[in-house]
Amino acid sequence: MMMQLIRLIRPGDWVKNVFVLPALIFSLPALLAEAQPLAPLVLDTALALVAFCLLASGCYAINDICDAPSDRQHPIKRLRPVASGAVTGAQALLLGLTLVIAALAIASTVNWLLAVTLLVYVVVQAAYNALLKRVMLVDVVAVAAGFALRATAGAVAIDVRILVWLLLCVFFLCLYLGFVKRLCDLASATAAGRCDWRSPAGYDDRIELNWLLGVSAVLAIVTYLMYSLSEHAWALFGPRSIGFALLSPLVMITIHRFYRRASRGTSDSPLAALLEDRVVIVSVALFAAGVLMSLYVPFMREIFEHVFVAGVESPAS
Repeated sequence: MMMQLIRLIRPGDWVKNVFVLPALIFSLPALLAEAQPLAPLVLDTALALVAFCLLASGCYAINDICDAPSDRQHPIKRLRPVASGAVTGAQALLLGLTLVIAALAIASTVNWLLAVTLLVYVVVQAAYNALLKRVMLVDVVAVAAGFALRATAGAVAIDVRILVWLLLCVFFLCLYLGFVKRLCDLASATAAGRCDWRSPAGYDDRIELNWLLGVSAVLAIVTYLMYSLSEHAWALFGPRSIGFALLSPLVMITIHRFYRRASRGTSDSPLAALLEDRVVIVSVALFAAGVLMSLYVPFMREIFEHVFVAGVESPAS
C-alpha cells in the first residue's frame, strides 16, 4: 500500500517545481553586489519549493480521483493507483487534502503573499478538475498557468519583482509542454491500438494539435529572447544578459526533441523525455551550465562586453 501511495503523489514530478527557483537564481548577482544576507532568502525559497511539492502532490492525488473513469480506458493511465483500484478514492482524497493543508501551512510561515499564490493554484486546479480539463486549449492554459504561479511563488517568497517577459516565457514553454503531453497521450493510445480512447478535451486531430504545438513553441522561444534582450535583464546583469540569448539554440533543440519523441510515441510525458532522452539531458545540462557561467564567471562579462556590446545599445543611452 505504501508504494501505491508514493506512486499516487508522484515524487518524480517534483522536478516540475524547479520553476520556483529562477527568481532566486536571477536575483543573486544583484543581491551579492549589495552584500545582502543570502541565508534567509535561500531558506524562504527552499520552503516555497517544499510547499509547492506538497501542494502539487496533493492536487495529483485529488486529480486522479476525478480522472479515474477516463484513465481506465487508456493503456498507460489505467495503471495509476486509483484507476487500477490499488488505492481507494477515500484514501486518495484524505492524502490529497492533508498535503494541501500542509503546503499552505508551510507557505504561511514565509509570508502571506506566498500562501495566497498557493491558494490561487488550488483554485485553478479545482476549476481544472471541475470543468476546464474538458475544454480544448483552455485545459492546457490552466496547466501552464499553474507553472507561471510556481515562478511567481519563487518571486514573492523573497520579495522580488518578476519581469512579465520571464513570466510569459515560463507560461508559453509550459503551454507547449502541455500540448506535448496531449500528443503523447494520443500517440500512446494509437500505438496500443486503443482506437476507442478519446481525449477528455477533444485532442483527436493531429493536424490541429500540431498547429497548437507550433504556435506555442514559437511564442516560448520569442518570449525567451525578449526577456534575454530586455532592458530589465540588461539593468540586472549588464552584458551578461547576452549569454542568455546565445543559449537559445539549446532551447530550440530541446523543444524539438520533446515534439519528436511525442510524435513517434516514444515518450508518455515530457518528463519521461527529460529523464530518458540523451539529447534533451545534454541540452538542459549545457543550458544550465551556460546560465551559471553567464551570471557568475567573472571573465564572461568582459568577453560579452568586448565581442557583443558594440551591437547592443544600453537602456541608459
